Amino acid sequence: MTEREYNQCVTAYADNVYRFILKNLRHEEDARDIVQSAFEKLWRNRENVESEKSKSYLFTIAYNQMIDHIRKVKRIQLKDEFNEEVKVGHQSNSNTKKVLMEALNTLNETQKSLVMLKDYEGYNYEEIGKIMGLNESQVKVYLHRARIALKNYLVSPENVL
Repeated sequence: MTEREYNQCVTAYADNVYRFILKNLRHEEDARDIVQSAFEKLWRNRENVESEKSKSYLFTIAYNQMIDHIRKVKRIQLKDEFNEEVKVGHQSNSNTKKVLMEALNTLNETQKSLVMLKDYEGYNYEEIGKIMGLNESQVKVYLHRARIALKNYLVSPENVL
C-alpha cells in the first residue's frame, strides 16, 4: 500500500470505522482513540497490506481493539459518575431511535457487532467472519440469534413502535 492509497483509505473509511466503534462503545473519546490507533497500525503495516483489503484489515484491527478496550474497562469497573457526559450528541429524540438503540444494547458484544457489520455497514458473511475471527456458519447462526433477540425485544408490548 502506497502513501497515496493509505490517504485514500483514511478518507474513504474513517467515518465508517468511527460510527461502527461509537455505536458499540457509546463513548466518543474512546471511539476516536480506537480509530486513530487502528489507522496507526495500518500505517505501520502498510507495506504488508494490499489496498483492496485495507477496509477489511482496518475494521478487523478496530474491532479487536474495541474488544480489548471493553475487557479492560470491565476489569477496572469505573463508577458511573460521568454517565450523563458520555451520551452521544448526535442522537435525535425520536422514540423509534431510542427503542432501536435499547434493543441493540440488549445484545451481547458479538451479536451487536455482527448486526452492525451486516445491517449497518453492509459487509457479507465472509468479510464479517474475517473481521471477527469466526467462520461463515458461525456468523450466520450468531446473526440469526441476534435478529431473533431484537425481534423479541421490539415486539414486546412495552416496546411496540
